[in-house]
Amino acid sequence: MALIGPYGSGKSTLFEALMQTAGAPIRRSDPRTRRAGTEMRLGHCSYLGDSWSILDCPGSVEFAHATACAIAVVDLAVVVCDPQPARALTVAPFLRALDAARVPHIVFVNRIDTLDGAVRDTLAALQEYSAAPLVLRQVPTRTGGAVTGYVDLVSARAYRYRRGMPSELLSQPAEMRGREEEARAALLEVLADHDDALLEKILDDIAPGTDEIYAQLRRDLAEDRVVEVLLGAAEADHGVRRLWKALRHDTPSAGETASRLGIAPEGAALAQVFRTQHAAGGKLSLARIWRGEMKDGAAFGAARVGGVFRMPAGEAVKSGSAVAGELVGLGRLDSVATGATLGGDALPFPAPPEPVYALAIVAEARGDDVKLSGALQKLIEEDPSLRVTQEAELGQTVLHGQGEVHLAAAVERLASGFNLRLTTSAPRIGYRETIRRPVHQHSRLKRQTGGHGQFADVKIDIAPRARGEGFQFVDRVVGGAIPRNYIPAIGEAAEEAARKGPLGHPVVDIAVTLVDGTFHSVDSSDMAFRTATRMAMDEGLAAADPVLLEPIDHVRVHVPNSFTAKAQRLLSGRRGQILGYGEMPDRPGWDDVEALVPAAEMGDLIIELRSMTMGLGSFHRRFDHLAEPRGRAERGAA
Repeated sequence: MALIGPYGSGKSTLFEALMQTAGAPIRRSDPRTRRAGTEMRLGHCSYLGDSWSILDCPGSVEFAHATACAIAVVDLAVVVCDPQPARALTVAPFLRALDAARVPHIVFVNRIDTLDGAVRDTLAALQEYSAAPLVLRQVPTRTGGAVTGYVDLVSARAYRYRRGMPSELLSQPAEMRGREEEARAALLEVLADHDDALLEKILDDIAPGTDEIYAQLRRDLAEDRVVEVLLGAAEADHGVRRLWKALRHDTPSAGETASRLGIAPEGAALAQVFRTQHAAGGKLSLARIWRGEMKDGAAFGAARVGGVFRMPAGEAVKSGSAVAGELVGLGRLDSVATGATLGGDALPFPAPPEPVYALAIVAEARGDDVKLSGALQKLIEEDPSLRVTQEAELGQTVLHGQGEVHLAAAVERLASGFNLRLTTSAPRIGYRETIRRPVHQHSRLKRQTGGHGQFADVKIDIAPRARGEGFQFVDRVVGGAIPRNYIPAIGEAAEEAARKGPLGHPVVDIAVTLVDGTFHSVDSSDMAFRTATRMAMDEGLAAADPVLLEPIDHVRVHVPNSFTAKAQRLLSGRRGQILGYGEMPDRPGWDDVEALVPAAEMGDLIIELRSMTMGLGSFHRRFDHLAEPRGRAERGAA
């Protein structure tokens, strides 16, 4: 199973509580001093005779790809969330991802002891973002206004929380009977939608048996038709054992999950790598075993498994083999990438999202460039949602990712894992320049140095072209004023000269026409005509009223519709031209805002966008056109 949910929901605390309750030798950390997790954790334990593999996924939206990879390989996900209804929106991306993947899931409302309102309000707020109906398994009981226990709606038993201990069975409080009966009726009504026999009993006012309810609940959960909602407080171990009980009874088997994904039960061992880690001991590929038994030394083409590893306490411990259903580490599969399928045809796997943030990076130590290149390759293998580009024109290496925290974690990983210290900065923008008016330029080169001299004479017209038409060279020399064999050199020199104009940037959308010139039968050469042409271009471009051009991106911002107006103001404040907005067809309650925005304004857009949308806003961008800058960029360029 995977524990997923927004940052700050308490997933890591629940992970440690589940592992410790199962007897795993894991040490509990202090939630108050724990750093925000940026790495996926895999833990192995055994609870009441059942073996479990648990993934603790990062909560930040910037690491959503890691969560998507986990969802692709588990039997069930537990969505951990805050009890306050106002925070329900932060759970929306996780519920949507699970619905899209059709992965069975349970909601665990954490920190229930801090709830100061009605749990039905929390349920209603969460239901807005879930395609499947949410069904309460428990209703909270209170003492002095504080949540101190719960009533189980299937068994009709009441329990009181005890810190660090199993809950204590109590007689059900009389004042809870009305609320318990109401919530139980709501549960049975949902289950009856998929079971005619259960529906008949409800219509005939016959109380269904406990075993019958459990069986139908499990069937509905396995088919992703309902979502169970459990309550607890992981830090105090409240509700942790009850969650374990639900997991043991309701989690689909490995065979059921394989069947859901269309994996045949018979055949050779089949596994899929969902995460890659590089450490001092070598490469470790975290994989789901879908079928058969995976043994140390098993060969898959040129790749051979160099050890099978489990993580009972956070550190990899070698074992001889793993069987279908397990999530384990496979050693030394150097040629195997994240997402690869071992032992069969490729299985579906999530594609990494497009980057939304970038940093230019430089190694602090001279001579570390080759080392940096190799480390970046391994880093992207660990996290495919990172991307690296080499921009020769601007002389920079750029690391792209999903946000400020994502790239900060990547830079820290390069320092701690590969001993590479980097200097980071905002990437330079690929400005261009063009001209506003045509010019005629005459340039002559005449040098005599004792032997053969250098002579070339060119007359060119330089004129602006329509935006996007690029560079054009036209030869209109007549009468042999310049021999044909020199014309290619003149054209090449004109294009080379346009690579850096008077403002320091490549010149675009111009036409250079060679109209006349003269030559010397002895002193003229390709080199002489190249030099003369460059002289003419440098002088002519400077006199042609040069102007800076900045790249403009077409941007689609995706936000919950309650933030649409803020997104429009944000884009307008960054010199954006709003093109329109509308509801996203595949995401009810969300809007797309389209705009044309200068690339110079896009650098930290994602930071401000997420800040104003509870971390949910995102965007897609593509280059659209070049335009003369206005406003801040124009003043800055001047």
